[in-house]
Amino acid sequence: MNNSDTHALTTRWQELDSRHHLHPFTDYKNLHQKGSRIIVRAEGVYLWDSDGNRILDGMAGLWCVNIGYGRKELAEVAMEQMRQLPYYNSFFQTSHPPLIELSELLSEITQPHFNRIFFTNSGSEANDTVVRMVRRYWDLHGKPQKQIIISRVNAYHGSTIAAGTLGGMTTMHEQSVVVMPGVEHIEQPYWYGEGGDLDPDEFGIKAARALSERIEQVGSDNVAAFIAEPVQGAGGVIIPPKTYWPEIKRICAEYDILLVADEVICGFGRTGKWFGSDYFELTPDLMPVAKGLSSGYLPIGGVMVGGKLADVLVDKGGEFAHGFTYSGHPVCTAVAAENIRIMQRERIVERVEQEVAPYFRRKWSELADHDLVGEARSLGLLGALELVKDKRTREFFDPALGVGNRCRDICFDNGLVMRAVGDKMVVSPPLVINHEQIDELVEAAARCLDLTQQQLR
Repeated sequence: MNNSDTHALTTRWQELDSRHHLHPFTDYKNLHQKGSRIIVRAEGVYLWDSDGNRILDGMAGLWCVNIGYGRKELAEVAMEQMRQLPYYNSFFQTSHPPLIELSELLSEITQPHFNRIFFTNSGSEANDTVVRMVRRYWDLHGKPQKQIIISRVNAYHGSTIAAGTLGGMTTMHEQSVVVMPGVEHIEQPYWYGEGGDLDPDEFGIKAARALSERIEQVGSDNVAAFIAEPVQGAGGVIIPPKTYWPEIKRICAEYDILLVADEVICGFGRTGKWFGSDYFELTPDLMPVAKGLSSGYLPIGGVMVGGKLADVLVDKGGEFAHGFTYSGHPVCTAVAAENIRIMQRERIVERVEQEVAPYFRRKWSELADHDLVGEARSLGLLGALELVKDKRTREFFDPALGVGNRCRDICFDNGLVMRAVGDKMVVSPPLVINHEQIDELVEAAARCLDLTQQQLR
């Protein structure tokens, strides 16, 4: 196919997409003016669009393609499972081997107190399930008044009504006709943007103690749980100071509230440990998972349920009136189980911790020298750049300039996917990325920062 034919096909796909498809989290008018980029194939850490351009996927899809694109083993497992048992539900006291095997695998790679999982189809559904489980647990425990769940400003826990309410993103709340009651939000541990003149460790304590202050305000007898991502992903890769999580753990224990660690982004090797909770030495009561569970190859999520909750739900609960048609779908669970086995066989998590993340941290930190970058932070294979007007004073750009979105578009046009969160540029590359590809990513990011700076001038 020659270039003119390729371009004509791209144009046709763009027209059909614009006419029939409503994209998630998208300004439709803006998209329809420019047309969507049509991705047609992928391999390893790279994507190709319909015009033949190769693009380094610095976001692993949406934080999820941990073992990289094009793993034939997963396609073969899916095909075999479709031939044998393409679907059956897990209602009506039934189960099937892929669901059972994945459940056992997850109990092996998570902390010892996690022996059970409730399957969902996404992180949003997992966090909806968290709300139901938390409130059901306290009801069965004889404390039905413990209903309030405390979350954080700028957190992201999904986009359904319940999960969107748990999240702390004001734009989502403003567009929601109904916001679920019984959810409170406290400040985020965002030292660079909100720490002011405080030392990071001092700020970490301050941000954590906002939890105890809110508990006291609403009454400790009314608070059921605190939910947080180990590292806030969609909020801009907000890495808490090292003092933050120990103080949060202490407060949850003191007030007898459940700790929910949302591992949808941090789970399955992203931090260099199997889970962000392992990295920060947390022992959560509930752990929502998704994304890297199948490396994004098929939709699947779930909630790891600690023994304290599971025992109450099993021994005292009767029917738990909650679930989904595709909870524990045979093909999805089979693929997720093989994904985990691949990660174990190839020691992908250990390689991230020992080799890839340290190299990525060194290379990523070099971007802090750029005039536009106020901070270049990373943890594991999560990274963020703060784009600022003045590095010395940490002055941000006027949001109306849309500097982050400009940089994002420049990146895509120059062969790199970086995501813009306001004026933060974030990355989360596949865990299988190698040193040469990290060099390529950082060099491309530097070029795109230069182009962004030129455009601003």
